[in-house]
Amino acid sequence: MVDEIRYEYKTVQTIRGTNSLVISKMQKDGWVLVEQAQGTLRSTLSFRRPKKPQPWLLIGAAAAVLVILAIVIGAASVLSDGGEKKDKSDKSAAAAGEEPSATPTPTAVESAATEVITPQNDPEFAALLKADSCDDANLDFATKHGGQTVAFNGSIVSMAPHGDYDTRYDFLLGPGDKGPNTTVGPAFKYEDVNTFDLKLIGKKIRATVGAGDKFRFVAKVGKFNADQCVFFLDPVSTEIR
Repeated sequence: MVDEIRYEYKTVQTIRGTNSLVISKMQKDGWVLVEQAQGTLRSTLSFRRPKKPQPWLLIGAAAAVLVILAIVIGAASVLSDGGEKKDKSDKSAAAAGEEPSATPTPTAVESAATEVITPQNDPEFAALLKADSCDDANLDFATKHGGQTVAFNGSIVSMAPHGDYDTRYDFLLGPGDKGPNTTVGPAFKYEDVNTFDLKLIGKKIRATVGAGDKFRFVAKVGKFNADQCVFFLDPVSTEIR
């Protein structure tokens, strides 16, 4: 009478992409794949092999191999998950590094200030720089932010002597680079200042300045004269661009 073949069975869970490696390993140990269930991230592999009487030592060794295999598979799963997260993090960091910054590099004066309002960090100020010089936004901003520091790229619209002095001036400033042709934005004004009051900084400091010159202005917010549509500022630093 032929003895009935008895089988032992084993089920192993694997992460996607490692199925073939696990199957190859199991086949070397005499296991035969009988069923494979594919999940979203993991697969369940069912194996069987003929069950033979074995010495207790060999049984213990086989159990040890299976434990090691389970540990390896678990470690592979953790490393794979960690690798995916690291790849995403590296890609995000790389993408951030490749994208040019829209925010100009702050000057030393801007960095030292407690809070400097710029078009990049304050939507209200960004909108003001595009508003009409007589718009209510000028008064609203001056009332709300009086005494605070603002910074923007602009140019000198006009420059005229203040009173009877030939060394002190009234500067009319505008956002952008158009100088006397500026038509958009507030009519910013430095009143009764000399060139030293501008606190010029940069690689090439000029002895004189004039209409059309481009700078990065850092200034304290003053009052807004609604009758003249003039927005007064006090210079903190003026960086040549």
